Amino acid sequence: MTDALELDALWEDFHRVVNMTSVELATWLRVRDADENAEPLPETAGSPTGEHVLAILQKRRTDLTDDDMQVMYEVVDAVDAMADAGNEPEAARTRRRHRLMALGHDPSRP
Repeated sequence: MTDALELDALWEDFHRVVNMTSVELATWLRVRDADENAEPLPETAGSPTGEHVLAILQKRRTDLTDDDMQVMYEVVDAVDAMADAGNEPEAARTRRRHRLMALGHDPSRP
């Protein structure tokens, strides 16, 4: 189990990189999975990681599980690794932005 100081730091890092609200993320996960032929049911839309991020956003810090904390570490690492790519072609920036938004991070926000 994680100690209180480590949990506090993880909580802060996670909420630093996840800059979308739970409503914004839920909407994005549904829209992202929609195509012209079918749209998944709201409860099945999005990636497992995106859905887990959404669940974490709806929890209090004291309710986090070990699985939640593992996903939080993964999301912080993934967002930090993908966040700075200023000279990419537009298509690559769009794909990167969509991947980040599936994790709850909108790179267009400060």
